[in-house]
Amino acid sequence: MRQSIALPPLIAPLLALARAAGDAILSIYNAPERAAVTSKADSSPLTEADLAAHHLIVDGLRALTPDVPVVSEEGEHEDVARDGLFWLVDPLDGTKEFVDRNGDFTVNIALIDSGAPRLGVVHVPAHGCTYWGGAGLGAFRARGGEPVALRVAAPPSPGAVIRVVASKSHLNAETERFIARFEPRELVQAGSSLKFCRVAEGAADVYPRLAPTCEWDTAAAQAVLEGAGGHVVTLAGKPLRCGKADILNPHFVAVSSLALLQPVPG
Repeated sequence: MRQSIALPPLIAPLLALARAAGDAILSIYNAPERAAVTSKADSSPLTEADLAAHHLIVDGLRALTPDVPVVSEEGEHEDVARDGLFWLVDPLDGTKEFVDRNGDFTVNIALIDSGAPRLGVVHVPAHGCTYWGGAGLGAFRARGGEPVALRVAAPPSPGAVIRVVASKSHLNAETERFIARFEPRELVQAGSSLKFCRVAEGAADVYPRLAPTCEWDTAAAQAVLEGAGGHVVTLAGKPLRCGKADILNPHFVAVSSLALLQPVPG
């Protein structure tokens, strides 16, 4: 029998959980002697903060929804069923940003249903800011006060500047060729899943990712962007999906409007 779950009652406890994980991360971020970096088996970086947030979030999700499996970047997940309803977590997205101390790291929690991110929470501990949303739920941002509803920017008019959000560390040749189609353009810098959030809040129009990512890097922010009226599609134009056996994403583009992906005239 297919599992189902009501989403609105989950929002408040998820926000509290993401913020608690953020507080745990900040306690380490603000104590540099605890922020040592080690390497995982795949050579990706790992800190004490990753593990502290992982345990807090996984324990919290299991208490909140005991029957829903949890897949976390820092956990054992090979035997977890991912064809129905499950949680997808990156306890600390942007470990490089954490180590570089630029503040652009996030806590990502997403609920996946049959391959689609239905609800996502992206918390930015160093900024004291939280984003959340999902298709049919809307999208919101809060910085300690009342939530503000988010909506993507209107489709740019002909000749308008296209704001492309990118990361200096991932601006490879393929990405540069892709963004060359947008003229005139402005580059907007952001780290981790904040790139999606910039599009969701109308501060950017397009975010191409033509470099490797995993599903836990993207799912929560994808839900936020879709709640704000945006889209995340593969280069073939298909919606980005979760639940693949290898957890790897194909190359994708996050946009405020699919009109931005139409062939360039001439």
